Amino acid sequence: MLTTVLVFLLTIAVLVAVHEYGHYRAALACNVKVLRFSVGFGRVFWRHQRGETEFVLSVLPLGGYVKMLDGREGIVPSAEKHRAFNNKTLWQKAFIVAAGPLANLLLAIALYATVNWLGVQELKAKVGMPVSASVMANAGLVSGDEIIALAIQENASNDAVSWSRVQSFTDLQWLLTQATIEGKDVQLQVVRGGRDSANVILSVATSGLSSAEVDGDLMTRLGLSGPYSPPQIGKVFEVGPAHKAGLKTGDIVLAINDQKVVDAAQLRALIAQSHSGQFSLEIDRAGEILKLPVMPVLETDKGVKRARIMAEVGIPFEQVNVQYGFFEGLKNALTRTWDISILSLKMLGKMLVGDASLRNLSGPLSIADYAGKSADLGVSYYLGFLALLSVSLGVLNLLPLPVLDGGHLMYFLFEGITGKPISDAWLERLQKGGIGLMLLMMSVALFNDFARLFGLH
Repeated sequence: MLTTVLVFLLTIAVLVAVHEYGHYRAALACNVKVLRFSVGFGRVFWRHQRGETEFVLSVLPLGGYVKMLDGREGIVPSAEKHRAFNNKTLWQKAFIVAAGPLANLLLAIALYATVNWLGVQELKAKVGMPVSASVMANAGLVSGDEIIALAIQENASNDAVSWSRVQSFTDLQWLLTQATIEGKDVQLQVVRGGRDSANVILSVATSGLSSAEVDGDLMTRLGLSGPYSPPQIGKVFEVGPAHKAGLKTGDIVLAINDQKVVDAAQLRALIAQSHSGQFSLEIDRAGEILKLPVMPVLETDKGVKRARIMAEVGIPFEQVNVQYGFFEGLKNALTRTWDISILSLKMLGKMLVGDASLRNLSGPLSIADYAGKSADLGVSYYLGFLALLSVSLGVLNLLPLPVLDGGHLMYFLFEGITGKPISDAWLERLQKGGIGLMLLMMSVALFNDFARLFGLH
């Protein structure tokens, strides 16, 4: 728990510091005097004076600010009026405001590139048995298929498609999510039966799902039950039904009660549903075919009965090292940052008009949870998570809401078109409306956090 909190605070501090540093460097480039650079709000517990700027750390870490010399906030000596923010040209002010979100996007590119160069172990895009009657099952996907490429179809009659290489299960999920949000079908290039087998092309009707269904359960709705693991027995506990039946580590289960078994997920489900008593397992033990009767034990979890055999079913999923060269890694980082930015904007727009679920909004509890988990997995995973958050922060701040950087850019656009700034009365109204909308979004995000925490979603 303590580690999760510390990692969360470090994550927020890094993202805020980079964001504010963008404003800071842009202000200096435009010869604006910066009075204070703060990471955090509230009471200051550390300060350092460097030149004209005071650098501080404050007790509330969820944010920060850069305080510039500004005639709207106090008297500016005549000798320094040319260095006040409010006296700069419209383009200079817009550049200073936009530099914060842009710094977050540049950080994301740098982090994604670093992950690409370091490499990361990810699950191979080899799928388990699709959910019955699902989109994937109807497309003809079967257990053990390895997806090596995916193409998003621009329209139903478009035969010339552009294929994207699928290097991992994460890649597959990302591309399928994009296609679903865009309401487009996909084609999958599949290796079936081993690397030496001919490739199979499958057409998947992802357009049948609406963008409102894009949430944490999307992959299940599409029919992806998870990565493939063979129906193999792992560790057998010394006391329990599996041990009594004579099952051994390494046994391959071919059938349960004469029903063919294709992967570990299906086998686990069939065992869990065996409430009526003894069942028969047909196994392959080093080429020898055996039939063993097994009497499971029944356990009740939250009112649901489940049969257990006291043995590990399945082996660790196959993994692949995803790594890129220098230029390819940099190109991939640019593409990923751009794609996530566009996807985030599309999702926010769809949530605004009710075409996407508000459950996609996450708050500080979810961020803290994911930060801790990614840090436990290793440096590459944490850097990837930090990059994703940095993109999200950059995109969020560019939204045209009065309290955000994007809102200030809208003010400048209005001033550029009309030749005069927004009146103080309208500015106050817009600020209040923006704060209200932000509080509403934060409330929804926190509700989603608690719903996930207590299993309500």
